[in-house]
Amino acid sequence: MLNYQKYKRVPVMNYPEREWPNKQIEKAPMWCSVDLRDGNQALIEPMVVEEKIEMFNLLVKLGFKAIEIGFPSASQIEYDFLRELVDRKLIPDDVTIQVLVQCREHLIKRTFESLEGIKNAVVHIYNSTSTLQRDVVFGLEKDAIKQIAIEGTKLVKKYAEEFPGKITLEYSPESFTGTELDYALEVCTAVQETWEPDEDNKIIFNLPATVEMTTPNVYADQIEWMHRHFKDRENIIISVHPHNDRGTGVAAAELALLAGADRVEGTLFGNGERTGNVDVLTVAYNMFSQGINPELELEHVNEIIEIYERCCKIPVHVRHPYAGKLVFTAFSGSHQDAINKGIRAMRDRGQEIWEVPYLPIDPCDVGREYEPLVRINSQSGKGGVAFVMDTYFGYKLPKPMHKEFADVIQKMSEQQGEVAPDQIMAKFEEEYLQAAEPFEFLKVRVEDIGDTDSHAKLLFKYNDEDILAEADGNGPIDAVKNAIEEHVGMELKVLDYSEHSLAVGSDAKAAAYIQLMDKKTGNITYGVGLSSNITRASVKAMFSAMNRLSRKEK
Repeated sequence: MLNYQKYKRVPVMNYPEREWPNKQIEKAPMWCSVDLRDGNQALIEPMVVEEKIEMFNLLVKLGFKAIEIGFPSASQIEYDFLRELVDRKLIPDDVTIQVLVQCREHLIKRTFESLEGIKNAVVHIYNSTSTLQRDVVFGLEKDAIKQIAIEGTKLVKKYAEEFPGKITLEYSPESFTGTELDYALEVCTAVQETWEPDEDNKIIFNLPATVEMTTPNVYADQIEWMHRHFKDRENIIISVHPHNDRGTGVAAAELALLAGADRVEGTLFGNGERTGNVDVLTVAYNMFSQGINPELELEHVNEIIEIYERCCKIPVHVRHPYAGKLVFTAFSGSHQDAINKGIRAMRDRGQEIWEVPYLPIDPCDVGREYEPLVRINSQSGKGGVAFVMDTYFGYKLPKPMHKEFADVIQKMSEQQGEVAPDQIMAKFEEEYLQAAEPFEFLKVRVEDIGDTDSHAKLLFKYNDEDILAEADGNGPIDAVKNAIEEHVGMELKVLDYSEHSLAVGSDAKAAAYIQLMDKKTGNITYGVGLSSNITRASVKAMFSAMNRLSRKEK
């Protein structure tokens, strides 16, 4: 049995005055990518310079205006990478470079050397303030921990005064979620008073869930409490940096925005230490799905995946929100049927607002195609097979035919597993379009008799014997049926008929569907005919149905 008694609950603040539950996200936050720092340090095989440059270019293309590129004072590789960005002039004027550094003078000095030639930079300093780390890591009291933050701020301020570009200070009380709120505020306020920000030169306070310790609502309470207790709040940008230890990083980020956060730091697809950082793409796509402009260029998710997987050497999970190969895929029969009906309803109504069951967004909006929407296996139903036939191949099967053909495909799936669209089409052709025994249609000629009746003259084979037959009827289909019945001893009844065009233009073909009943046996089945001539398509459909009836009788 799990030794759950080994663990204690994280204390939860008493905060009944919370306001964030009554709010909604109205706009995108400031985004900051930490893929090249937090994300890169978590890779089994960290990126080399050229891979970092490719990732940087992707982040710029996606629209990130703040990009944390690394820890240039701690690593020659990261120092050289930053210099490559400067020397190659790869940093757009509207993009701010962010660098991380500990509160030590020689590291801060080295950091400013790495920033030479950059117009806008965020220097991000941090020290851990949590009760646990004060005790077991540093062995220091509160005042000593606070003094580390103050001294670091003074050093950044000193070097910033001599720096020709604009420097913004970001301070993180690391392990904020494990820090007493009044103490976190005390440390941040000391940093604020040392830096002396104003509305034109704001300070960033990054309040990280360095380790996710409890439910997202508690994080939101902590953020709102800080938001409401900071002095001169107009001079402050509240940033959040949620990790995903409990699997709720996205929820924590979203609730933090409700609680007053202005900025989100995270990575593409949530790469990061342990279970990762917050996935900024998921947060952004969530906003997009609610009709909010995420202010990132996310229309081509496959391109993002390709570059990410190549640079990070980590595959995107097939069930990853929005990006996974299977997230817009339905195997369940009921889901397939609902998707089919939803898309058809939107098309028939000319509807602009996206509303399709089980699909929160249109896959096309993120560069995905309808191909993977419905995949057929033994769990699929009639709606899924009909959807594939319509979406891939243009055959709009009559509703009573859905189950008939789905039963054929289900037998295939039970034997082989998933059935691909091309296999479904091949089976459709075999079952309905290619059958030529015992009946084989050869020729037909139909003439009108008066306003409603027709005369059909028909040449066909029955058990390899040529038969020339003709008869009258109340329309072409009835005339052909009567001609056949006179020569083969069958009694047929047409139960359903429909037709549609398979293409547009002079080479368009018609698909015809006929449901026949053999009066003698009671068997019922559909037949399908395809031709550029609608009468010929209808006759082919009848022969298709007769061959299927003959198969059933055997």
